[in-house]
Amino acid sequence: MDNFIEYKGYIGSVEFSEEDALYYGKVQGIRSLISYEGSTAKELVADFHGAVDDYLSSCEEKGILR
Repeated sequence: MDNFIEYKGYIGSVEFSEEDALYYGKVQGIRSLISYEGSTAKELVADFHGAVDDYLSSCEEKGILR
């Protein structure tokens, strides 16, 4: 299993909590703290994609260059 995922040029970490039975991660290389999680790998990827899309939308609304 890779420890990173990629979407729209953004890289996200992939971690697993055995205690919580949960995959989680953070978007790398940006100043904002953007995290995501999922009970399955599919859920993790979907939440990562949604987090990146929300971040990009927020940047656009605020006129912030990424």
